[in-house]
This record gives sequence, structure tokens and C-alpha cells, in this order.
Amino acid sequence: MSRPLNFRQIEAFRAVMLTGTTTGAAQMLRTTQPSVSRLLAQAQQACGVKLFDLERGRLRPTREAKDLFDTVKRHFAGLERIEDRVAAMRRSGTGVLRLACTPALGLGVMPAALEAFLQQYPDVHINMQTVGSQYLREGLLHGTYDVVITTAELDDANLSLRRLHRSSAVCVMRPDHVLAGQESVDIGDLNARRLLVLNADDDVHQQLRGAMRARAVQPQGEIETTYSSTICALAAAGSGVGVVNAYIARVFSGQLAIRPFTPRLPVQVSMAYPAQIAPSDVTEAFAHVLEARFAALDDETGPDAPAPRPVG
Repeated sequence: MSRPLNFRQIEAFRAVMLTGTTTGAAQMLRTTQPSVSRLLAQAQQACGVKLFDLERGRLRPTREAKDLFDTVKRHFAGLERIEDRVAAMRRSGTGVLRLACTPALGLGVMPAALEAFLQQYPDVHINMQTVGSQYLREGLLHGTYDVVITTAELDDANLSLRRLHRSSAVCVMRPDHVLAGQESVDIGDLNARRLLVLNADDDVHQQLRGAMRARAVQPQGEIETTYSSTICALAAAGSGVGVVNAYIARVFSGQLAIRPFTPRLPVQVSMAYPAQIAPSDVTEAFAHVLEARFAALDDETGPDAPAPRPVG
């Protein structure tokens, strides 16, 4: 009666097909020739069909054996891919870190953090995407990303949040702008000036709008755009005054005057990952590196402080 093949029998059959002899198969499997012969006989009995015949002392595979070997080869190719994956995991924790962040953090914080991380984990393959806040939650829930870094609120029962840093929005303008002569900029100073603003779904934008309504501030005009980096570039060109997070302002510190802004508009940086999946060792390692990077920023300017002013 036929019965299922076990792995040792399949392994012995494969080794014989590859080497052509039970002696060669025994060397390949680091076992004895009688052991291979016994496993081969068991495999043939389990299959219920003839797999080999003996011709002049050499095993000759049947057509059924060749058909079976095609399936076995595909099976072992999958096992080899698994072994390659496990080897990568041994080297780096998981081998791959798939992360996403907002464009402002992608420019302002991530380059230095990733460089520090790769100094410790040079073999990790990193896939980093910079996308709008609305796509971060979707990417996590659909398994596109392992972790996201964002300044937006991601309130969702299916996500775990880890608070990384807190800062305040700052006001940016050309160094020769009249407001650049002030130690700080009050929201009232924006009255009758051209304002550079983000789209309505941005957290800083919503806070700014609420504060403007409370103080009845009316700008002269507005330029609305998608990214904080665009606001900084427009401000550097003299197109107006903007309010952005301090992380992106640092990137443009050589081109802009950067001033504290009142009322305080808080900016919270969080790391999020799927609640149902425990973060990998490499994800945890990256979180520690990122926290160290934020701590270094605090050492430079103090917590909640804006980016340093440009020299000159």
C-alpha cells in the first residue's frame, strides 16, 4: 500500500538523481550508502511506482522518477530561498526595513538618522518612501510599510504609536525681510502680509488657521502648496512668510531667517506600526537611532527650540 513520502526519503531520492549513485548521494548527505539505499527503497514503496532499475551496477531513473524529480526540484528551490532569507535575517535582524515618512521629515531628519543606523547595520536593505500623511496609515494597514514616521495624528485602533519628539512650528522668511529683524514673530505680525500656507489637511495649517481666526488676522494674500519644503523655497525667494515645522526649516537655514512663532503651534513626531505585528529587532534598533538623533537636535538648540538662525 502506498503512503506519503517523508522528507528524508525525498532528500535521498533527490541526492541520487543529482549524483547518479547511492554512494555519491551518501557523500552529499553525509551519511552511509546502506542508509541511502534503504531510504530509496522506502521512497519507491511509498510512491507505489517503480523509480529506478539497475543496469550494470548503476541506477537508471524511470520516466516516473524524472517527473517526480521536476516537482522535487521546485520544492527545494523554495527551500533554498527560505534558507537565503534566514541567512539575511541572521545578518541583520530582518534583512529589510520598509519605512515611510512625511516629505519634511524625509529631508530634515531621516538622512542623518539613516546614516547613523547604517553605520551599525550595514547589511540591512532599506526602502524609504516619502509620502503625504494621508497615505501613511493606508500603507501600514495594507502591509506596504513596516513603520512610518510622521508629524500627523494617526489615531487608529489597528496602529501602535510611539512618541519620538516634540517641537514647535517656526516662522520663515528671507533674511532681509522686515520681520527678520525681530527676535520672534507673533501671529499679529502676519496681518496684511503675503502668507505661504500648506493644504487644509495639514496639522500645522489647521492650528494656524484657528489662531488667525481668534486674532482676526487677515493676510494680504496667500500661496497654498502641498509641501513645507516648497514653502521654505518660496520664502527664500521672497514670495512671502511661512509657518512650518522646525525640522524642515533646518534644511534651509542657510537661505532663511527662522524665528520662534507665537502662539505656540506644537509639532509631535511619532513612529507608528501595525498593532497586530510586533516590531522586529531591526525596527526597534532604528527607533533607538532615531531617538538619539532627536536628542542630538535638542542638545543643539534645546527642546521645543526652533532651528538655529543663519550666520550673517
